[in-house]
Amino acid sequence: MKTLKKILAGVAAATMAVALIAAPNLAEAKKVKIRVQSVIPSKADEVTMLNDFADNVRALTNGEVDIEVLPAGAVVGVKETLEAVDKGLVEGGFAWTHYWSGYHPAAMLFGSPVAGAGVGIDNIAFVSWFLFGGGKELYDQLWKEMGMNVHGLMLQPVGPEALGWFKEPINSMADFRKYRFRTPPGIPGQTYKDIGVAAVAMGGGDILPALEKGVIDAAEWCCPKPDSIFGFQKVLKHYYLQGLHQVVVNADMYINGDVWNGLTDHQRKAMEVAADASLMRSLGYRIYENGKALKDLTENHGVILHDTPADYFTEYMNAAKASLEKNAAENAFFKKVWDSQKAFAAIAVPFWAGAQMSNASLGMAYAKGKK
Repeated sequence: MKTLKKILAGVAAATMAVALIAAPNLAEAKKVKIRVQSVIPSKADEVTMLNDFADNVRALTNGEVDIEVLPAGAVVGVKETLEAVDKGLVEGGFAWTHYWSGYHPAAMLFGSPVAGAGVGIDNIAFVSWFLFGGGKELYDQLWKEMGMNVHGLMLQPVGPEALGWFKEPINSMADFRKYRFRTPPGIPGQTYKDIGVAAVAMGGGDILPALEKGVIDAAEWCCPKPDSIFGFQKVLKHYYLQGLHQVVVNADMYINGDVWNGLTDHQRKAMEVAADASLMRSLGYRIYENGKALKDLTENHGVILHDTPADYFTEYMNAAKASLEKNAAENAFFKKVWDSQKAFAAIAVPFWAGAQMSNASLGMAYAKGKK
């Protein structure tokens, strides 16, 4: 009898020990609310896909991590989004990495590597570099270089972006230079200035009013679906799909570092898995949505689709390379990231570009056969 009591006492003690060990982990698994302020309106496709990511995180954590997407300006101004996350005024933010080039020029190499980083990297090749070519590790280092208490998750590759919208056809760079042209900020926009284009950087919400008032004559934003939502087709009818300024564009989410470190290992892993899934889901979503939008623009809104003048590609690429080289000479971390992209491109781009020629020829044969 005494032996049985000893056994039961031992079992009870062991059970209590397990419970005490498990208790902190149970406490750590409490529900977490992460408010993420976007820099764009709620109706944007990027927010649709951000909510898709949030749903996946919620499912993978059994509801422990609840991401609430807030519209632009909900807590702080758009330009203050990253600093607000750093200071903990809001738990998360959502934008494009190159928005923060003012904090560090290398942000452009993650959010909008001008002209495919000058080495032929497209949006799919970028994902390969990011996941398997050392890009993610450098991306994690970027926030430390900025001095930001932030953990980033790359979510949405986009591209290639269209050259843009014009009121008349352009047949050469000489025609292009006649117009005041809205461009993205940072190096991609500066590169237009370097080739003599009257480039004007402005926020997305200001573009259509500026076109209507004649402040600018031509503009770019993104791709057929986002462009049609903005309403460019109401003002301009000549559309050029092939551009180099943002062949690759990446939107990402920033989480306050203390909030990220306060998550359990399982919660962090769930968010990373959902982020990787978002890379593929966003690519798939964009192809179909942009295809539907382009069909609608050309068939129902009088938009005329043109091929971009050949001299644009040589002029822009040469200027982009010069800009990349200048920044690499002036900033060690910029050079480190660019060197990584160049090393990746030396291996991957010859294969991928050759394979893409087959893909493009296949698609164009079908597209021309429909006409």
